Amino acid sequence: MDIYEIIKKRRTIRRFKQKEIPLELLEKFVDMARIAPSGANMQPLEYIIVNDKKMVEQIFPLTGWAGYLGKDGPPPEGQRPVAYIVVLINKDIKSPTPQHDSGAAIENILLSAIYEGIGTCWIGSVNREKLREILKIPENYEIDTIVALGYPDEESHIEEFSGSVKYWKDEKGVMHVPKRRLKDILHYNKF
Repeated sequence: MDIYEIIKKRRTIRRFKQKEIPLELLEKFVDMARIAPSGANMQPLEYIIVNDKKMVEQIFPLTGWAGYLGKDGPPPEGQRPVAYIVVLINKDIKSPTPQHDSGAAIENILLSAIYEGIGTCWIGSVNREKLREILKIPENYEIDTIVALGYPDEESHIEEFSGSVKYWKDEKGVMHVPKRRLKDILHYNKF
């Protein structure tokens, strides 16, 4: 797979096979996040890999899933993530762009995962207070977002935007995600 294929193949996955991800792969994903661009090279991001089955089960209820899908959004028991990577911002490091750093680092995680055949869901809807308590995260760390991971147990496809950004599942459970056309978002030399 070349880089363009990897980018196009990277889709949000919300249904996972219950197969353990080797720790070496999870560490590799964090290592790829570590080398992402960082404003002024301040590197304020740190990560927690959660792959202990009991801890993973504790985190799941703290996450929000696929608002457009309603009751079909959250993965049912038996198709939930098998691991999480929690992305933290160390507030003691005075970075000018911590959220940009986070976006770049997380994209590296997502692309590395798809390359290895792992599905991901980048989750911003998190009960950060409870997550901080469960994972014993110190107050000087901001919980940015988390990435849910597992071997995919569903398909997701890009569809041409036709007036609505709402994604949906068809009768076979395949996710369809509308994306705006290149010609609708690209400008040359001036707006």
